[in-house]
Amino acid sequence: MFERSSSVRVVPPVRPRKLAKVPFVELADGRLQGVVSSGSDVSRVYVSSITAGTHGLSCSTNNNRPCGGLRGTYPCKHLQALVAEAVLQYGRERVARYLKVDAGEDGDLVDALDGRKDPAPAAVVFNRFLRHLAYLEVPASPEPLPEMHWFPGGTR
Repeated sequence: MFERSSSVRVVPPVRPRKLAKVPFVELADGRLQGVVSSGSDVSRVYVSSITAGTHGLSCSTNNNRPCGGLRGTYPCKHLQALVAEAVLQYGRERVARYLKVDAGEDGDLVDALDGRKDPAPAAVVFNRFLRHLAYLEVPASPEPLPEMHWFPGGTR
């Protein structure tokens, strides 16, 4: 049935997430990436990412100011929160497989990373996040929304 429609199945989160701390997380473009709220300033967010395979670590504000907590090889608290929320969203095994991390069955994924600071462009991730937010403001209507014909839908 799904082969003949423009909708796809939506995989529900492994466990419920609280969106206040990490409102956006995705496995895309060869990175675990997302938007993480600042712990000290409600108007600031960080765009954080970990490159699959090389474990390149990147964290900066949405206007490209570097995160002060990312120094050297250990992920800052924003990256740690991103990994934790990705595990809730996608499951530990899927995140580990995507990042190419060998953490054992009970090992911590953050501890298993062997990365270095490797700045990645934040604008693409932040724009995708803003685009997702824009859909929250679309008024409810039974009429189709042409630009979302590709979006995962319910079963028929």
